Amino acid sequence: ALTHTARTNGATLFMVLQTALATLLSHLGAGHDIPIGTPIAGRTDDNLDNLVGLFVNTLVLRTDLTGNPTFTQLLARVREAGLTAYTHQDIPFERLVEELAPTRSMARHPLFQVMLALQNNATATLDLPGLTTTSLPTGAPAAKFDLQLDISEHHDPTGNPAGLTTRITYATDLFDQKSIELLGRHWVHLLATFAADPTAPVHSVDLLTPDDRRHVLTAWNDTSTGDPTQPLTALFAAQAARTPDATALVHADRQLSYADLDARSNRLAHRLIAAGIGPESRVVLLGERSLDLVVAILGVLKAGGSYIPLDTRYPAARIQQILRESSARVVLSDGLLGRDIELPDGAVLLSTGPEAVAAFPDTAPAVPVHPDQVAYAMYTSGSTGIPKGVMATHRNIAALAADRMFHPAAHRRVLLHSPLAFDGSTYELWVPLLSGGTVVLAPVGETDPAVFRSVLTEQRVTGAFFTTALFNLLAEDEPEALAGLGELLTGGEAASPAAMAAVLAACPDTVVSHVYGPTEATTYATGHRLPAAPLPRAIPPIGRPLDNTQVFVLDDQLRPVPPRVAGELYIAGTGLARGYLGRPGLTAERFVACPFGAPGDRIYRTGDIVRWTTDGELEFVGRTDDQVKIRGFRIEPGEIQAALASCPGVAQAAVLVREDTPGDKRLVAYLVPAPGSAEAGHGGDELAAQVRQYAAERLPEYMVPSATLVLTALPLTVNGKLDRKALPVPTYSTGAGRAPATLREELLCTVFAEVLGLPSVGVEDSFFDLGGHSLLATRLTSRIRTTLGTELPLRTLFEAPTPATLAQRIDTTTT
Repeated sequence: ALTHTARTNGATLFMVLQTALATLLSHLGAGHDIPIGTPIAGRTDDNLDNLVGLFVNTLVLRTDLTGNPTFTQLLARVREAGLTAYTHQDIPFERLVEELAPTRSMARHPLFQVMLALQNNATATLDLPGLTTTSLPTGAPAAKFDLQLDISEHHDPTGNPAGLTTRITYATDLFDQKSIELLGRHWVHLLATFAADPTAPVHSVDLLTPDDRRHVLTAWNDTSTGDPTQPLTALFAAQAARTPDATALVHADRQLSYADLDARSNRLAHRLIAAGIGPESRVVLLGERSLDLVVAILGVLKAGGSYIPLDTRYPAARIQQILRESSARVVLSDGLLGRDIELPDGAVLLSTGPEAVAAFPDTAPAVPVHPDQVAYAMYTSGSTGIPKGVMATHRNIAALAADRMFHPAAHRRVLLHSPLAFDGSTYELWVPLLSGGTVVLAPVGETDPAVFRSVLTEQRVTGAFFTTALFNLLAEDEPEALAGLGELLTGGEAASPAAMAAVLAACPDTVVSHVYGPTEATTYATGHRLPAAPLPRAIPPIGRPLDNTQVFVLDDQLRPVPPRVAGELYIAGTGLARGYLGRPGLTAERFVACPFGAPGDRIYRTGDIVRWTTDGELEFVGRTDDQVKIRGFRIEPGEIQAALASCPGVAQAAVLVREDTPGDKRLVAYLVPAPGSAEAGHGGDELAAQVRQYAAERLPEYMVPSATLVLTALPLTVNGKLDRKALPVPTYSTGAGRAPATLREELLCTVFAEVLGLPSVGVEDSFFDLGGHSLLATRLTSRIRTTLGTELPLRTLFEAPTPATLAQRIDTTTT
């Protein structure tokens, strides 16, 4: 059939095979301009016929798949491009590489990485006078290309085509056998499809077999357990009635029972109702981690409202922006007092303390609350420079808390250490409260490994979530501190197999689970429990969908892709948030109609690239845009870039994440001074310092770049786009200035350099100017305790960030 298709279209069998292979590679994510290498005999001169030797050259055949052509149309393109290439087959491949000068890498072959060869000689032996020749297989000791497909054509005794045999040689660093078997099956499927109907559009052909489709759409998404039918307020009230004397909250030496928490939140609810709070009225919460803040959350919900948690570490400008956008009716805070922040028109400021509500009744207010009412709006970074508030409903949160992944025994006492403005707190708060467990609040402020060890041990914590970066820190410094946990959840960035192996080895009785989920899917959408043995040597998958969650891996036309093929992850199910507060256009863009569900069902476009394993688990591959996660926080570099570009004296700004040291992601800003400014044409140190201060006043700490470089111009590609590869690597340290004057200064310089991964640090170098951030700061204080025997509060480092000033502070403290 393939031979007939070739003849009908004036092409060769090889051209048909090339067309189908290019189509397959395009379906697998290689784009629409597919270069394929092929060997050419190199015997165009009849005078070479009697010479024995290798004249083979390599041709690069490019296939243009733009415009969704039919197979016959694409075959015509392949024929035209191939005939043109054959006229230039005498040009050595090496000369072509020399002329084009592509970026060379030891990791891949230049110009193409897939080789296709068709062996269609009638005989495999040479007929030479006086010699008997035999063909011997040579084997494949090493892969010369990422993929090499060698095809042999067979004929019956009458000379008619009798079949094709393909041998695929592949680089085992890139592919496993199952992936190659799938690739082979998909190629055969395309060939059969096009042989049967050459008029089929190449991009409309479905690679999925019926069995594949059943797995990726149905079997691996069979997670239904029934949606929650009650709001959080009713679920908590029922739990408080069942276990009134059980401990609900613990913070240091203070605690509240379920009955106490219920009564105090009822009083606050009546106070809020008196202040005008009703169904879905918005209440901003701003305060340090405390029992009062948890009471405030429940009080807001019982009044029918929704809460907007803000981090006290946010700069005043960001708090002001969110207050303005949210149109909050009430601000519950003791942390706003004394700060230069204006309340929105008509909003009132109320205290979160118990004395402010003592006069109100402790009975439950008669306020109807529906499961689909908004419970909170949590703000995340926005690509346009404006943070966006994700609205989660009571049903969303209740579904997460009821998930079978959270076994009550392992999550009986859960650590609440995440900022309430970070979606990890949703698990930390509601999983224990709706199952009769205890929420253990971590101490106020930043926590280092020693503090975690103390609180986990003293409070007998059984369940906790740590962002990947914090998990890696604990795995390096205090892995045995996690031994008392029944289950430990981690996620947010690419996991470290070494860190996971260290924790599993040190804590054999602790279950470690790798979780994944955007805020728009209410914290977690998938999870994978790591086996205790063998210890992980590769990044673990992000797992299977949680209860009442469906996940789809789709191509750019919203079609499901087969296992082992990368595509964009879309999420559906009960955990899907309502959308973005006050942003209907963005909501419609990211929450789209689900093509696989009932009418009205939605799916959320995550922007994450994943692939199914053959066992039905998801592996994380990357992002479709510039969005990143650093220390567990989702960051849109565009938001930071917009803030920096608005700074006086800045003409252009670019922000990207660098990982110059494996596992250590840092934000780096590149600036171009405004024409005529004092910094134009100079080193830019003053502008860099000015911009850092400007950013710190407007952005959360985790969004302030670790390094700021001032350039005369941003490098551009030939297409006029930012050439990210040409941006210089930041130098975080010069080690300049005076030499250490004391042993303590010398030791501090050494510890600074070790923690920051730098060859040296000067006495006057600032920890934060060298690329340090709050998570590295916790590691530094731990190292100082070990090296100098000095207990150092984390805030001291922020006040005295250089070895010189820190040494003085330590001297003053010890004397």
